[in-house]
This record gives sequence, structure tokens and C-alpha cells, in this order.
Amino acid sequence: MRYRRARVAGGSYFFTLVTFSRAKILCEPENIDLLRRAFKYVMERHPFTIDAHVILPDHLHFLWTLPDGDADFSTRWRLIKSYFTKNCHTKYKNNRSRVRKTKKEQTIWQRRFWEHMIRDDRDFTNHVEYIHHNPVKHGLTKSPRDWQHSSFHRYVRDGLYDADWAATEPIEFDENIAGE
Repeated sequence: MRYRRARVAGGSYFFTLVTFSRAKILCEPENIDLLRRAFKYVMERHPFTIDAHVILPDHLHFLWTLPDGDADFSTRWRLIKSYFTKNCHTKYKNNRSRVRKTKKEQTIWQRRFWEHMIRDDRDFTNHVEYIHHNPVKHGLTKSPRDWQHSSFHRYVRDGLYDADWAATEPIEFDENIAGE
């Protein structure tokens, strides 16, 4: 099957990446640090802006804006996933139930990722809110402010959210907003 991805130079995109077999490895401190190093490494070579993110135990969501004239998010994700996999703690690489091995390939990620090209300001806002509310959706916390691995805290610092945003009332999202 051939996959077609929408590509707009300088566009904003929402992404979902999932670990292989939904292994819950992403919120371990050493893996959060490794993920940060992977992003730093790739962003130094292929710049982009991280508009919002959340890292959950078995998947992550990011909203990026690419530079003008650049639509190549696939290379960035390939490099991030590769850097993370090559440097990940060996206990995951040696656990066959968490690792896919084919044709000399060894990884802790599902093979592909889901992306959505952001259409307008409302779509951007909907996806940012979805990202920040995701730990609540998955029952990991009762409020976005309680989840450490999220850009929610930056949004509060920047005055874009109140610290109690989505803490008391449930939020409903369109069922087609994310590829989980």
C-alpha cells in the first residue's frame, strides 16, 4: 500500500507516534531525557518549531510548524526515531515482546506515524487543546496541569491558559481529531 501525505512548505502539522506493541516506556526519566536529546540533535540540523506536545507512556502527540520552503517532516521523524532507538536503554532492545526485528531492523516504534495538516487557526487550537487534554483522556491524571511531560505548563507560563484549564469540566473532542 502506498501512503500519501499532505505536504505544505512552512505548514503546521499534528502528529501521533506510538511505541511498538504500545510498550509503556516513554515516561521513564532516562527515556524522556533521551527523547529531548533526539529532538535537540535533529532540530540543530533540520529546524522546526514545536508548538505543543505531550508524551505519554506508550505514545506521543506533537504539533510542529516547519520553516518556510520546507515540508519534510518525514525525515525529521525518521531521524528522531532512529536516534532514540539507537541510544535507548538496552533492556528494551533485548525484550522481543517490545521490539520488532526484521531485515536487520530493530526499533521500539510502530513503523509509521499519523499526521494531520493543520487547516486554520481553529484547527490549530483544537489540536493544541487535544494534546494538552490527552493525559486526562487516558485516565493518567485528573487535570492537564498534573501531567509533567506536556507543553501545557509553557502555555500557562505564557498566559495562554489558566492553570485550572480543563480541570473541572470534561472536554469533548471531535472523534476524528487524532489518530490514536
